[in-house]
Amino acid sequence: MKYKPANHIQDLQYFGEFGGVNPSISDSSTYTFLSAKTMFDTFEGNADGCYLYSRHSSPSNLYLGEALAAMEGTETANVAASGMGAITSTLLQLCMAGDHVVSSRTIYGGTYAFLKNFAPRLNITTSFVDITKPEAVEAAVTKNTKVLYCESVSNPLLEVADIEALSKIAKKHNLTLVVDNTFSPLSITPKELGADVIIHSLTKFINGSSDTVGGVTCGSQNFINSLRSVNDGANMLLGPTMDSLRSASILKNMRTLHIRMKQHSNNAMYLAQKFEEDGLRTVYPGLPSHPSHELFKRMMNPDYGFGGMLTIDVGTLDKANELMELMQNENLGYLAVSLGFYKTLFSAPGSSTSSEIPLEEQKEMGLTDGLIRFSIGLDNDIERTYQRMKACMEKVEILALQEN
Repeated sequence: MKYKPANHIQDLQYFGEFGGVNPSISDSSTYTFLSAKTMFDTFEGNADGCYLYSRHSSPSNLYLGEALAAMEGTETANVAASGMGAITSTLLQLCMAGDHVVSSRTIYGGTYAFLKNFAPRLNITTSFVDITKPEAVEAAVTKNTKVLYCESVSNPLLEVADIEALSKIAKKHNLTLVVDNTFSPLSITPKELGADVIIHSLTKFINGSSDTVGGVTCGSQNFINSLRSVNDGANMLLGPTMDSLRSASILKNMRTLHIRMKQHSNNAMYLAQKFEEDGLRTVYPGLPSHPSHELFKRMMNPDYGFGGMLTIDVGTLDKANELMELMQNENLGYLAVSLGFYKTLFSAPGSSTSSEIPLEEQKEMGLTDGLIRFSIGLDNDIERTYQRMKACMEKVEILALQEN
C-alpha cells in the first residue's frame, strides 16, 4: 500500500497558547527558567519540553519539523535557514576528513559547487556519476565512501533516481543514502523506498509562495540528535537556524500542499503533452517518452502526479532568452530562478541555477544552452495558458525551428 503523506500531515493537531487553531509563535531567542538545575538539564538535552536558546530549538521549529517528518515518514526532522543549510550540515555531519561521497552528476548547482569546490578544503572528495546507471554508481564506491547522494528528480534535467536500487547499493557497502526530494514532495516518499536521510529546500513547493527561504533534514532520531549536538552537531555549531516566524508561515502553507501539488502536476502534464505534440523537445517524467517514466510510476504516490517541473529545449540561449522575455511580458510567468510559486517560473539553468557546473561537464550530462526549465504554476485555465505560450513560441519562430 502506498504511503499517504497528506494524511499524516493532516493528523497532526496543534493548539495555540490561548486555544488558537494555529500554534503560538515562539517569538523569543532565549527562554527563562524557574530553577538553575532545569537550565543545566536543558543544556544537556535532558529536559523534554523545555527551551534554552532558539539556535538549539524552539517550539515553532519543532512543530514544523514534526509535520515534515510526518510527510516523509521519518522519526523526526530538523529545519534549517535554507536548503543549502540543510544539505551542507547533513553532509558535514556524515563525513569527516578523508571520506568520500558518490553523488549524482545532475544536482542543484549549489550542491555541486559545495561538493566539487568547498568540501575538498576539508579533505572530503566526491565522485560524480550518472545516477540512472546503478552499475556506474557501485563502481564509484571506494573503501572511504560514506555517503551516496542524489535527487529524486534531478535539477534541472529531470532524471529520476531508482531509490530502491540505490538503497540496495548503500546497504551493501554500509553507506548512508541521502535523497534531496525538493522537486517531488508528496509524489515520492524516499523513506519508503529505502532512503536513510531526506532533504528539502522548503523555499520551493512546500512553502509555495516564494517569500521564505528554508530547508529540512528528515531522518532517524539518532541522526537528527547528532545534528543538534552542542558538542559536535553541524546544525548546532554552524548555526543555520530558521527564524520562528518563518517556521510558522511554512507550517500554515503545508496545509494546502496536497492541493497545490495536484494542480502543479495536472498543469505540467497538460503542457508537456501539448508541447511534445507540437514537436518541442520536452522532458517530463509523466510522458511515456521520458526514459524513467515507468520507474517514476512504480515509485510514486499516484494522487499527486509527476510533479510541476518540465523542460523544453529551444536550440540556443538567444532563443531561450527571447522566449522567456516575451512570456514574461505577456504575463505568463516570471523569468526567475526557484520553483513552486503560484505563477509559472522559467529560467535557462545552464546560465543560472547550474552555472556552477563547468561548461564541458554541462555538455557531457546533456545540459544544453537552449534548455528552459519551467516550474508550472497553479493556473486554473491551463488550456488558455497553453494557447498563449504557443503564440509566444510562434512569434519567436521556435515551433518552426523544431519542425525543421
